[in-house]
Amino acid sequence: MNPTYDFAGQVAFVTGATSGLGLATAERFAASGAAVALVDIDRDAVIELEARLRGQGRTVVGIPCDVSDESQVEAAVKKTVVEFGRLDMAFNNAGIIGAPTELVDETEEVYERVNAVNARGVWACMKHELRQMRVQGSGSIVNCSSMSGLIGQRKRSTYNATKHAVVGLTKAAALENAGLGIRVNAVCPGSFETPMLTAMVDRGELRMEDAVGDAPIGRLGDPLELADTVLWLCSTGSGMVVGVALAVDGGVVAQ
Repeated sequence: MNPTYDFAGQVAFVTGATSGLGLATAERFAASGAAVALVDIDRDAVIELEARLRGQGRTVVGIPCDVSDESQVEAAVKKTVVEFGRLDMAFNNAGIIGAPTELVDETEEVYERVNAVNARGVWACMKHELRQMRVQGSGSIVNCSSMSGLIGQRKRSTYNATKHAVVGLTKAAALENAGLGIRVNAVCPGSFETPMLTAMVDRGELRMEDAVGDAPIGRLGDPLELADTVLWLCSTGSGMVVGVALAVDGGVVAQ
């Protein structure tokens, strides 16, 4: 049985909203009645997605934004509140990954860019989302870490570091805000059928049989499965879940 949620009257903010896990979650929020801010660095994709969802009768606004730039994040949150009057839920999902490289060979440029998006981007998003949620006295934030935020992986040192950082940011923010009516949690996805994973396979950076074989469940995840997890974490059904880094990985980190 598929879960259903009624988020009518609530507002969601989703980064990396035009593809993969972000797209699935934004669509799920919109289908559940929420007004959704579609936030992504790809301006053309944002405009196209906004038009498509509005054509389906959804309440959305597209906001081009590079999450590594705090001023753009601040403006995106403010635009969301101006458009819809409040901010109830956020999925801080935008992230990138560099080519597999041993730490001794990685460039400073790659290190800085991956950190800017994956770690500083989540930090900036939470900072400005929390400011609005504190005014309201309510809200739920879900950050997208990774199973790489719970384990180590060869040739992924910087990516691993940023995803561990997301877990740390999540736990600290959860403790700071739990008494203010705001819950902060993280999801730690494994291998899902997304454009990012497909691109890694196409570039020869990952073998599909390894991506599938690493998971005891024996398959890739459907992005909608991750989306449903995010919506649950934003619902009253998870009201006592605070500061959790939830593995959604088909059993990888349980091994």
